[in-house]
Amino acid sequence: MCGIVAFTGTVDARSILLGGLARLEYRGYDSAGLALLNPKTGLIDIIKKVKQPGRGMVEVLREAVPENSASAGDDSFFVATGIGHTRWATHGVPSVANAHPHGDCTGEIAVVHNGIVENHTALREELLARGHEFRSQTDTEVVAHLVEEYYVACNEDLVEAVRAAVARLSGSFALAIAHAKHPKELVVARNDSPLVLGVTDYGAIAASDTPAIIEHTRDVVYLGDRHLAILRADGSYECQDPAGIVYVPTTVRVEHSLEDAERGGFPDFMLKEIYEQPRVLRDTIAGRFCAANKCEQAHLNFDELSLTQEELRTIERVVIVACGTSYHAGLIGAELMEAWARVPVSVEVASEFCYRNPIVNSHTLVVAISQSGETADTLEAVRLARRAGAHVLGITNVVGSRITLEANTTIFIKAHLEISVAATKSFLAQVALLTLLAMHLGCVRNQLAADKMAAIFSELLALPEKLESMLADVNSIKEAAEKCKDASTMLFIGRGVGATTCYEGALKLKEISYLHAEAFAAGEIKHGPLALIDPSANTPVVALATQSATYEKMLANIEEVIARGAHVVVLATEGDERIAKLALQGIDVIYIPKVPECLSPILASVPLQLFARYIAVARNCDVDQPRNLAKSVTVV
Repeated sequence: MCGIVAFTGTVDARSILLGGLARLEYRGYDSAGLALLNPKTGLIDIIKKVKQPGRGMVEVLREAVPENSASAGDDSFFVATGIGHTRWATHGVPSVANAHPHGDCTGEIAVVHNGIVENHTALREELLARGHEFRSQTDTEVVAHLVEEYYVACNEDLVEAVRAAVARLSGSFALAIAHAKHPKELVVARNDSPLVLGVTDYGAIAASDTPAIIEHTRDVVYLGDRHLAILRADGSYECQDPAGIVYVPTTVRVEHSLEDAERGGFPDFMLKEIYEQPRVLRDTIAGRFCAANKCEQAHLNFDELSLTQEELRTIERVVIVACGTSYHAGLIGAELMEAWARVPVSVEVASEFCYRNPIVNSHTLVVAISQSGETADTLEAVRLARRAGAHVLGITNVVGSRITLEANTTIFIKAHLEISVAATKSFLAQVALLTLLAMHLGCVRNQLAADKMAAIFSELLALPEKLESMLADVNSIKEAAEKCKDASTMLFIGRGVGATTCYEGALKLKEISYLHAEAFAAGEIKHGPLALIDPSANTPVVALATQSATYEKMLANIEEVIARGAHVVVLATEGDERIAKLALQGIDVIYIPKVPECLSPILASVPLQLFARYIAVARNCDVDQPRNLAKSVTVV
């Protein structure tokens, strides 16, 4: 949730820390701070700021560093070692006192933290009883005081002090600890929260996500649970397991570049990432199809799956676990799996899955979807499923993320780096991959003929070009958004996979515009939601009415809401004359290219993303960093 970065080296740490934090603002942005080891005083300077309206959090902090740091204005030396943090509040309101870094009683230790220390209350009471003074409401501050105590007990061995402190912590954490008496090293540790390490010719760096590192190196290391690493100013690091055994970790090459972490001329990352979707779709489906002229029979390539075809045929049930946008992708995938593979599929909100005694066994395939691969609730679901004997297939966007270690099998989407909190291109890639997986299961289980699979894949191949044509002219979306920007609430209706597409459209609108929106299966509106339509209160209805098996019924549902005075925005298939006639009654129509119903969510989700963004911009909302939300939810 929060962003942390730590650096020690032979160049000035301040610019590296601030640059890293700027690329981690999507992880937390209600406050930010730095702890710098001042070479003149031998002390730690801590500079912290809270968010100011209309200004970037790191921008505010950057201005404060030369003003408040003891090393201000002096170019004769550099700050070799420091840690930084951007906060997404969990314990304590956003304030300077609650902002990270946090210190101990001596002023010699500084700590930054991503995650939640679940036993912080008991630890705080224990430390208070021994005379420690706390300055914040946060769970993190207990770590600084624990390290303070163990540092004395361990004869000023910082690594052993951190190890002892970590052993006392319950919950999730990624930590970076600086000590004034150890100016050329930092200690980092993690458990259930992401942390990556990298080295350069001029120092060693750690962060909670790769964007903070890739400017300096694209070769990174992911620490294991309750493992520690010592970063040294000479550009080396040492990894240790919980028992203190030194080991050589696996290095992972990061595929995305620094350019991926920049806006590239777009006004915001969300718009940039929406326009990247044709490329993402091409990358996700590339290499998956083997034509009949090359093989004995046309088939899809899923070499990553460790299950044999016989094992796939013996699966009795599929359970998809995910959160938020990934959950909606799972709902779409479930419909396709049931249609093509004829296997029962349930889709579970990961945060509820672990608490309802789910029916999972060795004949269950559990598909766990997480853009970051670090979603805490989804990881808990993965662990439960593994304990129950199920085969867990993880779908993620991040190589080396936690889900890749905990799932039996991992398949990667090709969305590359996604910065905006509201997921767009990762959703599209997830839906595309789940579509391919559903086709694969259908073929392996002899429920989907190879020629039909090939025909669907051919239609899938045509989607990137159709997306590009849609994105070339978005005026109808802008016009519809302008008419809806002052709505009091908004309803989204659809049928089949169209209803699920509407769930995601409503979520996008809520996330970034703060406008209340709800999505319903269109047949359900007469059982309650019609009461929400109030012409005097401005309650528009967005209806997904592309060509489908339920098209006629959707037209009837649209007539129902028009009759009750709602302003209607319809997503329809190009060339639809009946919708064109309805447009004469004053409704707005957004046309999308003709596509089979099973693939319609991929096309229809894009204008809904743009619709939400244009409304958010019109309402002066921050589309990349919506209030109260963070990109990667690493706490339960």
